[in-house]
Amino acid sequence: MNLSAEKLDIIQRICEIQDNDLLDIIKKIISLPTDSKSDWWDQISQAEKNSINRGLDDLSKGRVHSHDLIRKKYEKWLKD
Repeated sequence: MNLSAEKLDIIQRICEIQDNDLLDIIKKIISLPTDSKSDWWDQISQAEKNSINRGLDDLSKGRVHSHDLIRKKYEKWLKD
């Protein structure tokens, strides 16, 4: 699907929305400045940045477990 077709599809979907909260979210998204230098990283707390950096450090040092392994370990508490 080319860019014009994708835009038309989005417009059509927006026209069908009946949820005011969802429309408010869409308005906020499209009102963001396109040339903004703001990054989500600048909007989060220092504690959140530290947590992300600890996770990246764990990843780089191989201190990770697969989703399947963790799911198997805790499956008795997980209800699908």
